[in-house]
Amino acid sequence: MAKVAFLGLGVMGYPMARHLAEKGGHVVTVYNRTKAKAEKWVAENGGHFARTPAEAARDQDFVFACVGNDNDLREVTLGPDGAFSTMKKGAIFIDNTTASAEVARELYAAAKERGFDFIDAPVSGGQAGAENGVLTVMCGGDEDVFNRARPVIDAYARMVGLMGPVGSGQLTKMVNQICIGGLLQGLAEGIHFGKKAGLDIEKVVEVISKGAAGSWQMENRHKTMNEGRYDFGFAIDWMRKDLAICLGEADRNGAKLPVTALIDQFYKEVQEMGGGRWDTSALLARLEK
Repeated sequence: MAKVAFLGLGVMGYPMARHLAEKGGHVVTVYNRTKAKAEKWVAENGGHFARTPAEAARDQDFVFACVGNDNDLREVTLGPDGAFSTMKKGAIFIDNTTASAEVARELYAAAKERGFDFIDAPVSGGQAGAENGVLTVMCGGDEDVFNRARPVIDAYARMVGLMGPVGSGQLTKMVNQICIGGLLQGLAEGIHFGKKAGLDIEKVVEVISKGAAGSWQMENRHKTMNEGRYDFGFAIDWMRKDLAICLGEADRNGAKLPVTALIDQFYKEVQEMGGGRWDTSALLARLEK
């Protein structure tokens, strides 16, 4: 059992923190910008809530964060009431935010300077993966630090891997998002084509999902896509944030991402249709408008 803080109780952080308390058996202190949500979490799961990230992080062994973007992350770590101002020597900050590799390296250096450690650890698996404690966690950082943190991370994960030095977790998450965008566009076009051709989409997917075309997206999203239901899952607003990080990193490292850039524009069109909070599988809605 460890003393743990969790910063950010959104659709991912709320159940992740719960798994740390229930499955991990840790004493968890939570912080959220909306105090009422932190109070609700404590009422349901026990532990404590803090009014600031600094208060939450004080005297903790591990501090987790799952917030929106680079700026949010800097605010909860380096801001006036940030966690880095109170973290004790030898503690570990584990960042589950999908952010840039650049901010991961910045916070790693800031943590080392203050005498504690930092791991970038973005996750994949969506809200369902968080609820069920079966996320994939892609980590970047020092191996000895990762080995200390992994037993705690395991509470909400099915797969945890150290991908390399700090920033490597975020870079791996970028690969993940690049692949998902391409898969979803292909699936959207396939379903759209099948409908136009007069095929029974359920029968089509039952057959092709067992072959080379099969994927998690096909298994888990084809039915809702076929029914035009997109009011769940990972929001397009967040996917566009992630793809902007991918495209920005590609500008720096020279990678060519023509399909990713195109799909980002398709998502922009869906946003303009009013679908910013729709699931990322709503690429089909653009084809059917």
